Amino acid sequence: MKNLRGQEVFALVYRLFLVFFFYQIARFLFWFFNQELVKVDWISEYLKLSYYGTAFDTTAILYVNSVFILLSIIPIVINTKKNYQKFLFFWYFITNGITYAFNFGDMIYYRFSQARLTSAAFSVAKNESNIGKVFFNAVLQNPFVILSFILMMFLWIFLYKKVKVEEERPRNLIKYFASSIVILCVTALLVVGGIRGDFKHSTRPINLVDANKHVRNPLQGNLVLNSVFSFFRTINTNNFKLVHFVDEKFIEKEIKPYKFYEREVDEKPNIVIFILESFGKEYSGAFNKNTNIKDFVSYTPFLDSLANEGLIFSNAFANGRQSIHGMSSVLAGIPSLTDAFTSSPYSNQKIQSIVSVCNDLGYDTSFYHGAPNGSMGFQGFGNILGFKHYFGKNEYNNDNDFDGMWSIWDEPFFQYFAKNIGKNQPFMSTLFSASSHDPFKVPEKYQNKFKSGPLQIHVPIQYTDDALKKFFETASKQPWYQNTIFVITADHTNQIQYQEYFKPMNRFAIPLLFFSPNPKYNLKGVDEGFAQQMDIYPTLADLIGYNKKIRSWGRSLVSNKNEDSIIVNSNAINEQMIIGNYIYIFNGKEVTGIYDKTDLGLSKNLFSTNLNSEQKLGIEKTKAWYQDYMDRVINRKLY
Repeated sequence: MKNLRGQEVFALVYRLFLVFFFYQIARFLFWFFNQELVKVDWISEYLKLSYYGTAFDTTAILYVNSVFILLSIIPIVINTKKNYQKFLFFWYFITNGITYAFNFGDMIYYRFSQARLTSAAFSVAKNESNIGKVFFNAVLQNPFVILSFILMMFLWIFLYKKVKVEEERPRNLIKYFASSIVILCVTALLVVGGIRGDFKHSTRPINLVDANKHVRNPLQGNLVLNSVFSFFRTINTNNFKLVHFVDEKFIEKEIKPYKFYEREVDEKPNIVIFILESFGKEYSGAFNKNTNIKDFVSYTPFLDSLANEGLIFSNAFANGRQSIHGMSSVLAGIPSLTDAFTSSPYSNQKIQSIVSVCNDLGYDTSFYHGAPNGSMGFQGFGNILGFKHYFGKNEYNNDNDFDGMWSIWDEPFFQYFAKNIGKNQPFMSTLFSASSHDPFKVPEKYQNKFKSGPLQIHVPIQYTDDALKKFFETASKQPWYQNTIFVITADHTNQIQYQEYFKPMNRFAIPLLFFSPNPKYNLKGVDEGFAQQMDIYPTLADLIGYNKKIRSWGRSLVSNKNEDSIIVNSNAINEQMIIGNYIYIFNGKEVTGIYDKTDLGLSKNLFSTNLNSEQKLGIEKTKAWYQDYMDRVINRKLY
């Protein structure tokens, strides 16, 4: 048995078993810390999801441990020596410790990203200079997650040392090397099959979408996955692929990727767009009058009052999960699907947007964001869109108002915005706020001004709302104010208090308000129909009287053309579309779920072999929209 290397093989199997064991613990902790976001109703359901997750764990574990496995069984005679085993110990825990931490980071990150960690996180992080501060702050705010990780690592080391490899010298080198070759071949076969997720030659390696094969609710796919798998599987991947489901005539008829509006406008209005960081719909009373949430509390008194004077859409959705997604959706009508458009190789192309439309009409266009210039990728993407001016922390030029983490505080930066815009008219200016971003702080002088709520974000939401109020107080005194259309929306949602907003589709629920002090624009009332960020660009193009064809998957919300809508967003595994009376879940190849449009919790899948005519057409529209999106992005036809 000594010459057959039995104790080494046993030790290797035991050590790999420990990795599987601790991955299952990480899965449980991920669910425990996010159980309100990922609903599991029964123990048996959790065990089923964990079982299916083993396939994804296997792939991730073999990615990380392939070198360790090779080093453990390669026939070099010294394998059992104490120093070599010590080397294996450090290799094992350095590689596994670093990657295992991904799962614990995701216990925190998932609440904000609404998706498992992918390599796209680096695309966001590379634009930031404060990653160390952000990480340290996350540690302070979530001590139990960090303590859990430390405890797991100590327990892991303790269990690892329970099985030791005793030093021995091969007595028969022929038998030693022969058995080693057999072990290597069998192991290589198992590793290849494990990484692929299958031994069948005809099947492709498992991917993120496969996590949804056995789930009752699409969000449960994130419990089946692990963060190491999702990270490694998305390195150097490109989910932008040309597909062909329908002919172009169907797209022209049912998707209508080009819009045309004929509004006559005597004097071009100015445009001011506020994209408010993390300003989810659930924080605002004006947008929750019909949600019937018991004991609802609003944290936006000014926005609520402004809603009474403007046109609001109480069922509006974000088209992405992160800030940079919000910028492309609001300004250019380009959503982010499984892969973010803005971090793809296709983002650097000519794009028609509300910016280019305004430039075409002679507007002075500008973008304001109080963070260090280049943060979030806003400046680069702003240049692609064609903004004539960019105003960031550098231009503000007063670090006394810097929050120490992200940006200039909203109140002073909003005042700077109010006083700096409008020097040339007509103008279109966009401000992207920052103070309602994690770590959810407000200036020291406001520490006790605002009411506290159950969520950390509630106080900074009130601070930004107050900054917005003061902006309008200043703006109303400016000569450009009377002829200006204001748009207020959010980039994405954030922390959740009410059960209504734990529903998968409501994770994208945001406020959308159009306001003008000029009554001729007739921006008044409440519209309860579905709307989205992508509708902002065509709506504004309509309002300013742009009488040329525009490329848009959205629609004008103030047109009398009564255009059909296709609401689009993605949970980073599947695309989600609301078409007509149904919600369609699409994995890039086929529709896997159909839900009633009122079933925002995606609780009852209506997909069956007996589809009605609307559902069949909805499936075709879903595929057609996706086909057109891929065609325009990849073939650079976004203008």
